[in-house]
Amino acid sequence: MTITTVGIIGAGTMGNGIAQACAVSGINVVMVDISETAVQKGLAAVAGSLDRLIKKEKITEADKAAALARIQTSIRYEDLKPAQLVIEAATENDALKVKILQQLDALLGEDVLIATNTSSISITRLAAATRRADKFIGMHFFNPVPMMALVEIIVGLQTSDATHDAVQALAQRLGKTPITVKNAPGFVVNRILIPMINEAFFVLAEGVATAEDIDAGMKLGCNQPIGPLALADMIGLDVCLAVMEVFLEEFGDGKYRPCPLLKEMVAAGRLGRKTGQGVYSY
Repeated sequence: MTITTVGIIGAGTMGNGIAQACAVSGINVVMVDISETAVQKGLAAVAGSLDRLIKKEKITEADKAAALARIQTSIRYEDLKPAQLVIEAATENDALKVKILQQLDALLGEDVLIATNTSSISITRLAAATRRADKFIGMHFFNPVPMMALVEIIVGLQTSDATHDAVQALAQRLGKTPITVKNAPGFVVNRILIPMINEAFFVLAEGVATAEDIDAGMKLGCNQPIGPLALADMIGLDVCLAVMEVFLEEFGDGKYRPCPLLKEMVAAGRLGRKTGQGVYSY
């Protein structure tokens, strides 16, 4: 299958980032969200990101215009029908994703592939909510999508080889490096990363070191480009907590217990960069 049009559910940070990556690579996009305000905000985010690339002389004004021309925005799922692949990039909420996927499954042609951008929810379980489990797959992009090279391609128990191969080829066309992952909680990257972030919160809560020194230690001692606490603020503390809770539920292992400080900060609405306050102030 040659994918020339990609539908995207969600115009937020991940959705508009995926839209930009596709459009810059010559792929037509239909980006859908629940309101005109939301989709226009997403389109404005793409335009702003492209402007920054122009300033860095990575692209030209003509490249920007061509990319934006490839992005159609809509609040109607019906406008997704021309797509060969639809990527669901909604909030990391199991019930919400199932609802969206079932709506898509009923609407789209039987040959259309569906992918989810989940960072922790079972691909096998989400696939089972549709009537096209063999054409269902996970595409876990990383934030910020236009800059991050990795895409985890997660195959559920029912995912066909043809679906995997088509999605892998698309990821490569986007200039990404795909890795193929079996379905498991957290897949590869978050299985390793989020517990490390959680442990950093335990170290902070115990007063072992300041947030600045914890991050400096991991940057300078482990050659990480950003410390785990600053990274948590970038990801969103609510997202980190949600992933840890999935691990605890799925594995039933106490080593995945979310740090109480992380839970407390989420309860206080201190979610990181998106709220202006997390471990650090922005």
